[in-house]
Amino acid sequence: MNRTTLSLIGAVTALAAVTGVAALTGGSSEDADPAAKAATRLPVQRSTLLCPAPSSSDVSSTTYTAYTPERDGVEAKDGTAGLLPAESHSDDVSDPGAGDGGSKDDNGDKGDKGAKDGGKGGRTSQGGDKPVLPLKEPGKPVTTDEDSSGAPALIGTADGRFAPGWTVQQTTTIDAGSGRGVLGTACTAPDTDFWFPGVSTDRDRQDFVHLTNPDDVAAEADLKIYGPSGRLNASTDESITIPPRSTVPVLLSTLTDQRSAGVTLRVTARTGRVGAAVQAVDQKAGGDWLPASAAPSTSVVIPGVPKDATSARLVVFAPGSDDADLKVRLAGPNNSITPAGHESLHVKSGMTAAVDLGDVTKGEPGSLLLTPEGGEGPAAPVVAALQVTRGKGGDQETAFIPATGAIERSATAADNRSKGSTLSLVAPGATTKVRVTASAGADGGSPVSKTYEVKGGTTQALEPPHPSSGKGPYAVTVERLSGGPVHASRMLELPQGGVPMFTIQPLPDDRGTVAVPEAGQDLSVLNDD
Repeated sequence: MNRTTLSLIGAVTALAAVTGVAALTGGSSEDADPAAKAATRLPVQRSTLLCPAPSSSDVSSTTYTAYTPERDGVEAKDGTAGLLPAESHSDDVSDPGAGDGGSKDDNGDKGDKGAKDGGKGGRTSQGGDKPVLPLKEPGKPVTTDEDSSGAPALIGTADGRFAPGWTVQQTTTIDAGSGRGVLGTACTAPDTDFWFPGVSTDRDRQDFVHLTNPDDVAAEADLKIYGPSGRLNASTDESITIPPRSTVPVLLSTLTDQRSAGVTLRVTARTGRVGAAVQAVDQKAGGDWLPASAAPSTSVVIPGVPKDATSARLVVFAPGSDDADLKVRLAGPNNSITPAGHESLHVKSGMTAAVDLGDVTKGEPGSLLLTPEGGEGPAAPVVAALQVTRGKGGDQETAFIPATGAIERSATAADNRSKGSTLSLVAPGATTKVRVTASAGADGGSPVSKTYEVKGGTTQALEPPHPSSGKGPYAVTVERLSGGPVHASRMLELPQGGVPMFTIQPLPDDRGTVAVPEAGQDLSVLNDD
């Protein structure tokens, strides 16, 4: 058997492919623990992000905010960061503009109202070659507004000093109609596997999965939906082809004749890689983007349930070969408790379980912790998400919080306003210490940092610091300093006409660095075994 010793460049490329970035820079690394010198961490050199098409409604407006934090150890080399419009491919069946006031002609072309530049960072009009949101320096966000219907999906890259931690947020406000509300999402890196517990094929919901291909060759993705009794019967081909550098929206209810309010969608790239995001619109309770759940795990954290949530619906799917028995806890401001009547949850293998938790937070902010119940045999992994409703009657608004991975080093929410931002931090195990930094505003100011300690088993909901003398949207970065794992989310409230319009974004680790194995010998030598 022949074996070739991997070069450092080869190892870096392999690691970068796993994390959705293409390469690494040779910037100075952290001092490694003597016991862990098998690997060192280097900042990524190139990042890719994909933003779904925000809305086709004539009464919508979208704010885009991009940001790269300043980082120690990143050399001040040249670099660029920006996004370009993707080509849209859709038909009358799977077009999210149908029925909501969208303006799209029979050929699928969007209206020509364009975007407002405002001197802040570019245009989002489809077909242009001027990058949207080009960054000038790390540590300062840029923002732009899009007031036309039919704004395109965006495909972007950042390299050099702008790549580590690069984040882009899109926040859309729809003033009226079935999609009324605030729909927010962080643009995501392309990948090959996504789980979306909490989607719906019910008649009261219109859920579209937006598939975006960032590459120059076509990608193919399989869509599979799992309900309370297993996989739903497909009424059409579940394999979707996404042309190069294009986006395709698919209405989930067109994939099956079965109607269910609590199901799980799996998106798997058969060839290539894609970005996937679900836009969920409820006929009575507004809508929001549903981000993908963290990878299947035996213990999951759903951070940042608002203190004034009037209802919460938990959806869990067990993708493995074994059933999952889970203990349900709510981590509040002072301790963790077991919600009355919802002490445990049994999830059958290959099936989706949904449970209504009501006003589970009882006026205090919290986070859901799902851990193995115990018993014989290994614990089964799950994916999960929570649908949260605020308000009552005709003034309801909905958002989604997926199971969210821990912040290993740092994570950022790019679009925060002078009012309405709430940062939720939860320490499911040991007490942890974090630093929260507000960047300069898009129109000036200076960054401000504060340090917080989060007691183990609790959630701390706080108003993040504001930039000093700054104006305009700003970014908030959370850095884990010491202690146990920490999970986070950010809620942005933009109330309007008595409706508590809001959106919640999970804050997983930004993967701005990657572990690179140290060379143990001269890598130019080839060994044959």
